[in-house]
Formats: sequence, C-alpha cells, structure tokens
Amino acid sequence: MGERADFVVIGLGAMGSAALYQLAKRGASVIGLDRFAPPHTMGSSHGETRITRQAIGEGRDYVPLVLESHRIWRELEAETGESLLHACGALVMAPGTGVNSHHGKPNFVQNSIDAARAFSIPHEVLDGREVCHRFPQFLGLDGSEIAYYEPGGGFVRPERCIAAQLARATALGATIRTGTEILSIAEDGDGVRVETASGVVRAGEVVVSAGAWTAPLLGVPFDRLLAVKRQLLHWYALDDASAYGPDAPVYIWMHGTGDADYFYGFPPQAGEASVKVATEQYAASTTADTADRVVRPEESAEMYRRHVAGRLAGATPLVAQAAACLYTVTPDRGFIIDRHPAQGRVLVVSACSGHGFKHSAGIGLVAAELLTEGRSRIDTRPFALGRFASADHGLG
Repeated sequence: MGERADFVVIGLGAMGSAALYQLAKRGASVIGLDRFAPPHTMGSSHGETRITRQAIGEGRDYVPLVLESHRIWRELEAETGESLLHACGALVMAPGTGVNSHHGKPNFVQNSIDAARAFSIPHEVLDGREVCHRFPQFLGLDGSEIAYYEPGGGFVRPERCIAAQLARATALGATIRTGTEILSIAEDGDGVRVETASGVVRAGEVVVSAGAWTAPLLGVPFDRLLAVKRQLLHWYALDDASAYGPDAPVYIWMHGTGDADYFYGFPPQAGEASVKVATEQYAASTTADTADRVVRPEESAEMYRRHVAGRLAGATPLVAQAAACLYTVTPDRGFIIDRHPAQGRVLVVSACSGHGFKHSAGIGLVAAELLTEGRSRIDTRPFALGRFASADHGLG
C-alpha cells in the first residue's frame, strides 16, 4: 500500500473502532486496518447485545472507563440517530450466604454496591423476595438472595456501536482498510513499520487492538500472558413472554459458589419471542484461527439443563439461535492498556478478558489521549503490564 499516517490502528472491533474514532475526532491522520470487515462474527464483539453496568464488581478502577463509555455512546446517538445504549436496568444477584465469585472476584455483589456508593451511582440493594415481586421472570429464588439493581445499567448493541464509530471516523477523515492481514509490526527509525499482505504502512505510532489475534502478532510477552477462550451464546424460545414487562432488566445471576455457577442474560428484544443467555468457561483454550464457531445442539441442551431450567419464566429448551465468540484473557482477568515493553511506539489496548465491551468507548478515548497528549485523564496504571512482572511471563 505504501501509505503513511500519524497513527495506525490494528483491529477495528470494540476497542479499535473506538480508538480510530477518537483519534480522527482530534484531527489526527489515522489509518485503521482489519483482516475482516467489522462489525463481523469472527472475534468478540457480536451477538446483538452486551451488558453494561456502571458500578463494576471487578474493581473500582474500571468505573471511570464505563462512565466515559456511556457519555460517548449518548453523544454518538445524538450525532448518528442510532440507538446504541438501552438503559433497561441491570440486576446482579448472588446467594445471600456463603462464598460467591464472578470473573475471579469474590463478593461480587458487595463489590458492585461499594463501587456504586463510591461513585454516587443510583442503585438499590434488594433481597430475593423483592426481586421476585418486581421481576417475575426470575424463578426458584428462596428469598435470601442479595441483589444489586442499577436502573442506569442495561445493554449496548455491539455491532451498531462499532459501525457508528467507524462511520464517524471515516467522516472525520480516517482511512479504513478491511480484508487486510497484518504480518508484522516493527519500530523503524522514528516510526513504526506495519507489514501487511497488501504492502507496508508506516506510522508514527500504532495501536494494537487485535483481540484474539494479539498474541500471535506481538509475540513475547503477550504469547505468555494471553489465552483465547471459546464462549457460547444461546437464544431460547419463549412459550410465554408475559413475565417480561417493559422494566425487565439484564442480569448476572450467581446461583452457586464458583465462577462456573452463574449465567447472564437479556430480556426479549422487540419483535423476538426468545431470551439470550450465556455463561463462561475458562478451562479450555483455543486460537483465533482454529476456534470452533459452530454451537452444537448438545451444548445448548447442557446450558439449558444446568442454568436456565426452572430459573427463567417461559424459557423452553427450543433453541432459536446460537453463536460462539472469543474471550482473550489475562492471568488476572484484567485489561491491558500499556506500551509494548520492547516497542515504545506500540500501544496495546486489548485482552479485555470477557468484560470489555461496556468499557470500549472509554478505552478508545484513553488511547487517543495517550497518543496525542501523552497522558490520559483516566488512571491506566491498574491495566499496566508491570503487574505481571513478578510471575514468569517474560517481563522480568
């Protein structure tokens, strides 16, 4: 290609589309590259809906990112006329006694409550009886459960968010090259040389937001830090949708003591007689290029048996739709937002460990601030690579 720009963004999914948009908004010369044509179904950012909540049980360090994301999505809605963020409410629920965990974080509901209080986020703390009364779609509660309810939470539409940011970036002067496979990245003089299957692109600095393709592209230490996990999404047909009123929330329901004893889901979408639900698995790893993207009937049947049956009103075992996506996970299931340890002109904003989409617009803002101003208003130290230095990850 022989192109040159101030910045190149590699990977135009959740994080990359946001970074491209924010850089273009600042008037930078920027090129976006992707081996597919986003929004697409090959990575982590598809499936119609993603939960968003402002009080983050994974840790308070994430809250500024999601608050910025909500602001940006509302801004984009005003600019584009698209519906991106639907604040139907978010419910996070766990047993009232004993241990519970989510994303490797114990006391997840209480962490959410504490974060809401720290950031003055409107919320309520409910028990199982109140949940049953207000949200009759949830079955089998004994009343002792503890729940965090956030009226400003809900869901975002990932494909629409990506498409809106790419469209705005293009309108603001960004160049997008899809169907472009990246072969290598290397610092070269006072810039970075990006070799693609179509030619060379040069830039002053590069953002790598390649998700599941990050480790093969960057090598050490990312090949030791990042693992790719196949995840499944299921839509089960409803034989009765009457329990799902206009205030039906999205939810994260921890019904046992371990990370695997939970599922999350969404209310029926307009015109659809089905509910989308999913859980997570971290035992088996795959790669971006070898992942099985076909969901087998027995996998949906097991999901229904283990998590859905007896818990969601009207949900039948009949599968209306299913899809697979990929999580790229760090050892502590946290984010990476940091410079490459061996290439200071390469900023890595990827590996969001399965809870990144709600933060993605804010992460794009952080990337643009770091590149154009040298610092971000949001503290990125909790997402630095240095936190892994004490382990054997090639960072010592």
